[in-house]
Amino acid sequence: MSFRLVRANAFRTRALVPGKLQWTGLILTSSLALSACANPAEIPAEAAPATTPIAAAPAPMEPLPSSHAASQRSTRVALPRLVVTKTPTCGCCHLWVEHMQQAGFQVEIHDVDDLGPVKERVGVSNGKGSCHTAEVDGYFVEGHVPAGDVKRLLAERPAARGLTVPGMPMGSPGMETPDGRVQPYVVELVAKDGSTSPFAQHGQ
Repeated sequence: MSFRLVRANAFRTRALVPGKLQWTGLILTSSLALSACANPAEIPAEAAPATTPIAAAPAPMEPLPSSHAASQRSTRVALPRLVVTKTPTCGCCHLWVEHMQQAGFQVEIHDVDDLGPVKERVGVSNGKGSCHTAEVDGYFVEGHVPAGDVKRLLAERPAARGLTVPGMPMGSPGMETPDGRVQPYVVELVAKDGSTSPFAQHGQ
């Protein structure tokens, strides 16, 4: 639009003033043509808006272990070795050993023909004996004592000689019955002086 307007004005001036002014239109026309063909790269562009660099996202934090998992790890302690003395032909003694192994105990077995010297040495009172005698971490375990009671003894560590289940009650560990019946029995705590007191009851 501007190019045609200036060009028209130039020719109008030439018509009014002959002679020197006849080149005016040509000069203006050439200038406009050169301006129109100028390199667009030479025309300064508007300044680009400043950009703010985006900070990198922080690395994800590793999840903290749950208190439950931490508690499990803190209570996972290796059990002491259990030394069992029994006669070679005692089948229920072998089943009790398997019960203790399944509960996490490492068991060392000594087969002997006479258990009397062992029971006397550890302090099993007369009338409180059974078919096998075990020793663990300074205590004796006489007879078919459940593994849970042995673990409780080791955790509480009372001033005592050990635990005993006199006789061989039906349904105790190693003396299980096909129908699952459990004869009521008491696990007794044997004190340093040989006296006994109830430690746990089963089959009630």
